[in-house]
Amino acid sequence: MPDYGHDLIFGSFITPAAAAPQQVVGLARATEAAGLDLATFQDHPYQAAFLDTWTLLSYVASQTERIHVSANVLNLPLRPPAVLARAAASLDLLSGGRFELGLGAGGFWDAIGAMGGRRLTPGQGVRALSEAIDVIRGIWDVDNPARFQVDGTYYQVNGAKRGPAPAHGIGIWLGAYKPKMLRLTGAKADGWLPSLPYMPGGLREITESNAIIDAAAEEAGRDPAAVRRLLNIGGRFGPGSERFLSGPPEQWVEQLAVLTLEYGFSGYILMGDDPAALQIFGQEVAPALRELVAAERRSPVGSEAGR
Repeated sequence: MPDYGHDLIFGSFITPAAAAPQQVVGLARATEAAGLDLATFQDHPYQAAFLDTWTLLSYVASQTERIHVSANVLNLPLRPPAVLARAAASLDLLSGGRFELGLGAGGFWDAIGAMGGRRLTPGQGVRALSEAIDVIRGIWDVDNPARFQVDGTYYQVNGAKRGPAPAHGIGIWLGAYKPKMLRLTGAKADGWLPSLPYMPGGLREITESNAIIDAAAEEAGRDPAAVRRLLNIGGRFGPGSERFLSGPPEQWVEQLAVLTLEYGFSGYILMGDDPAALQIFGQEVAPALRELVAAERRSPVGSEAGR
């Protein structure tokens, strides 16, 4: 598999626990203090034990100065895309270009239905997400003089005003595992954002998924490298072991370097709510991994190996 050549980014995946809101915000601040690039939060609007993720993203952006914020990933069935597009652009403008848009097609349909959302099959959810991306990009496309219209099966826009434009090119990152979602990622998204614990096939599954994304990108006339590959990871810092991401920081660096140079990942988001782990991840793993990957990319042998 290729190294797609993106700069490395690192982040946190924080539980938006409603019982401890200041602890949640404190973990976002700890993310920034550790030198990480991104704070993310899961989005389950039907979960009463969680803070509303959009409100949390806005608040965290106001309480930090440098890090980007994103859902990991937003529940599209309960967030209308035209409204979401304006909200995303607005938060990006207010935060100085520090918002990214992680999106999911939905999955917990009983809970979605209980909140008033429309129940869809998995295939319908993918098609709805595809239409939603068109709506979101159309709202952001303020330089397009054409009347904005999307006549989809699940979402319709009929002459809506475009704008505002985001402060920067917001990345649309999709949480995708199955072939239809992976093909949509290659055709329309800016990033692929799976969780490693949800990929039981390991490296074989990553290889197959990357191939589907790349083929779909090429079919859509895109460079596969236009799709950044990000990964939610879990692990443990401690004595060395044979287990993946279970050992000292230098073991993490070696293992993540393989995922970067041979499997194309360039974003790593640490799952868990341990501020000490965030500190190690940001202060020890991230700089050492950047240095190692940069050295390999400069090396002719490393360059050939990544192709």
